[in-house]
This record gives sequence, structure tokens and C-alpha cells, in this order.
Amino acid sequence: MYSLIMTSMEQGLIFAVLAIGVTITYKILDFADLSVEGTFPMGAFIFSKFIISGLSPVTSTLLAFAFGTLAGLLTYTLNIKLKIKALLSGILTMTILYSVNLRLNGKSNIGLFSYDSIFQGLPVIAVVVVIIIAIKILMDLFLKTEIGYLLIATGDNETLVKSLGENANKYKMIGLMLSNGLVSLSGAMMAQYQGFAEITMGTGIIVIAIASIIIGDTVLKNNKKLKNTTRAIIGAIVYKFIGNLAIDLGLAPTDLKAINAIIVICFLSYNTFGTQIIKKKTGGIYADNQ
Repeated sequence: MYSLIMTSMEQGLIFAVLAIGVTITYKILDFADLSVEGTFPMGAFIFSKFIISGLSPVTSTLLAFAFGTLAGLLTYTLNIKLKIKALLSGILTMTILYSVNLRLNGKSNIGLFSYDSIFQGLPVIAVVVVIIIAIKILMDLFLKTEIGYLLIATGDNETLVKSLGENANKYKMIGLMLSNGLVSLSGAMMAQYQGFAEITMGTGIIVIAIASIIIGDTVLKNNKKLKNTTRAIIGAIVYKFIGNLAIDLGLAPTDLKAINAIIVICFLSYNTFGTQIIKKKTGGIYADNQ
């Protein structure tokens, strides 16, 4: 059980970086960005490219974040400049990145066991805790700045932002770039954690991110003071624990995609029907306290 908990913590915190990135588009901007399914493996392949070229693990990881922001810029350009719908823009970016990722190293699977990583000589849990705390603090501080407030306002009421004399599209661009940068960073961290980069590692990754966000919101729904970043982190850890527990209990690893979808369905169903049942049993007292 200890090994299960530690593995879930390590993987959950890596996916928490992904979840925080998707929180920006999914919850703040209300933008259906599927490009993350290409950006996540791109982070792994960018890291692989630079670490094989002789750069340090830290530099290679930071470059993965930087290149990830360019993927967000591409989605923004397709959506805003070329007037392509948000969903299709993300799909097109994801499709383009599939070919880009293959071009980066010339093959679909790259072993990284013989190269240094940011976890080299250190406990994995300690490294990922430091990284996620730093990201959380920086994100929370950013969202309290003028740009951060206007980014949030763009998702809530784009007309209001325009009435203030601001260009709402600028904040969409910032949000998409920051989101995809974090997703790419998460991909680079996962490649180092598992010791390889693989072209299909982004398949279904949006489900993992949304599952983490939904779980965090559901489990912590009574605590209104918790920030979205905290909810995403806790949700990602709980999500990975549930998934790893299912595998530990005997389900095949090939069932993992189905498990991911079932977890999302269960929590969405609880949000839809669970509160209604509790409301009936408590005579509406529960609902009044929400």
C-alpha cells in the first residue's frame, strides 16, 4: 500500500502540472482546447531532443515549457486570426504536432534511461513537490495581477473586458500559451519519470486533466476558499490513486483508458444526481449550504 500511495503521489503531482494548465483554458477561459493531446508528448520529445544534444536536464525541461507556449500560440492564431472554431483549432494543432513530434527525433519512441534527468540523485517525490509548489505559487500570484484579473474576466464576460478598452483576444493568447506551456512541461517531467518519450503518450490526456479538475471540484466543493490550483493538485492525486488502485486490484493496464472515462462519468454523475438525492433526504438543507 505504501508503494501504491507513493507512486500515486509522484504521478499525481506530475499530472497536477497538466491539470493546472488545462484549468486555465477549461475553467477560466471556457475554451475547449484539444491541442494539449499534442502538446503533452511534444514536451517529452522537446526534452528528449535537447537532452540528447547535450544540454542539462533543467535547461531541456525549461525549453519544453517554452516550446509548449508556441503550440498555444498556434491554436490562438487558428482560432482568432483565421476564425476557425475553438474545438477544431485545437484538433488541427494536435494533428500538426503529431508530425512535428515525429520529426524532432526521427522516431516514435525514445529511451531516456541513459541520460540525466531532473530527478537524478534525488527523491522523485521531493522534486515534484518543489516544482508543483513553485508553479502553484507563481500561478496564484499571476492571477492576482492586472493581467491575471483580465484573463479571468475574459472567460467570464468578454464584453466587459472590451468595454474597459482592453483587447480580450490578447488575454486569450496569454491563457492559451501559458496553458500549453504547462502541459508541455508536464510531458517533459513524465518522460523523465518513466524513462522514455512515446508518440502516443498524449492520447486521452485531456480526459486525465479534466478528470483531475472535476474530482478536485467535487471532493472539495464545500470549501469555497480553496483556489483552482489547489483543487487541480488534489484532484490529480486522487485521480491517480483511484486509477493505480484499480490496476493493483487486478485490472489490466490496457483497461486504463476505460478506467479514466469511468472515473469521469462517476464524478460527473455524482455532481448531477448525487446532490439532488442528498437534497431530497435533507429536505433542501444541504442545498442551502452549498
